[in-house]
Amino acid sequence: MILADKIINLRKKSGMSQEELAEKMNVSRQAVSKWEGAQSIPELEKILQLGRIFGVTTDYLLKDEIELEEFSGESDSDKVRVVTLAEANEYLEQRKSSSVKIAVGTFLCILSVIPLLFLGVLYEEKADFLPLSENFAMALGLILMFFIVAGAVCLFLVCGFKNAPFEFLEKEPFETEYGVKGLVKEKQKEYRDTYVKFNIIGACICILSPIALFVGAFSENELFMGIMLSVMLLTAGIGAVFFILAGVRHESMQKLLKEGDYSEKAKKRSGLRGAVFTTYWLLATTIYLVLLFASNDWQNISGSWHDNRTWLVWVIAALLFPIVVTICGLIEKKTEEKREK
Repeated sequence: MILADKIINLRKKSGMSQEELAEKMNVSRQAVSKWEGAQSIPELEKILQLGRIFGVTTDYLLKDEIELEEFSGESDSDKVRVVTLAEANEYLEQRKSSSVKIAVGTFLCILSVIPLLFLGVLYEEKADFLPLSENFAMALGLILMFFIVAGAVCLFLVCGFKNAPFEFLEKEPFETEYGVKGLVKEKQKEYRDTYVKFNIIGACICILSPIALFVGAFSENELFMGIMLSVMLLTAGIGAVFFILAGVRHESMQKLLKEGDYSEKAKKRSGLRGAVFTTYWLLATTIYLVLLFASNDWQNISGSWHDNRTWLVWVIAALLFPIVVTICGLIEKKTEEKREK
């Protein structure tokens, strides 16, 4: 019996369709079809993976003269954790609660620079109602910023601790108990309108947020420009809140259903994206700090924004980021095509 016939028999005995086997193997359905039609032979790594999935030895798969199945005594199913209905409900409720905390924490992080900005502007304007020295203004602004960020970090940590029992959903293979998928799909259907609405609102608010910055740019008054910049940050923060409230709950449902970014294929791709995105923003931060200190703009970090142009690094980085995302997608597509050949 040749390898193609053995794959067909093992797949049918396991009750899997070609699509389901392809999902587990992180290949396309066409690749599985070619294996079963003896049009192509899977790589050695894929043969080893087939052995683990079906619980048979590699010798059985590779040697045509071996007709009877030789079981290895272990398979992927032995390591799979089953998510019960109660666990699924608990997880969805926990993520619903955490979405609010994560949104508030993100909102605080975005607003954390406003005290530093305002105190710097007040120093520059020599406001009579709040006389400040340059050092005191910077120190007070930094202290307030760190307190706000500390509050945000506490919220993130609380969410992390509560999510710890469910981290296996991202890191380990799992299956769901009968009824879980039906429950989650029903909740997903009910939440669909809210998800779409929140994303539209968040996108509109974020797109409109720079208007305040443009309004401030036409004024020579530093205090007014500081207020407009703060309004822009506040508006962008509100937009981010809508995105997070919608996204966290939607992602929790996708994880349980193994859909979208949490399908088996997407999990394999996430490693590349995570590494590239982390490197990209670390590089942007490094460039910003180098320019900041090389140009002595750090002396004006809490003062006039006309004197401090290094913030343009973040505007350029944000504009280039979609290009980086597109390039990553193309690389991943090429890699998948090579695997399937």
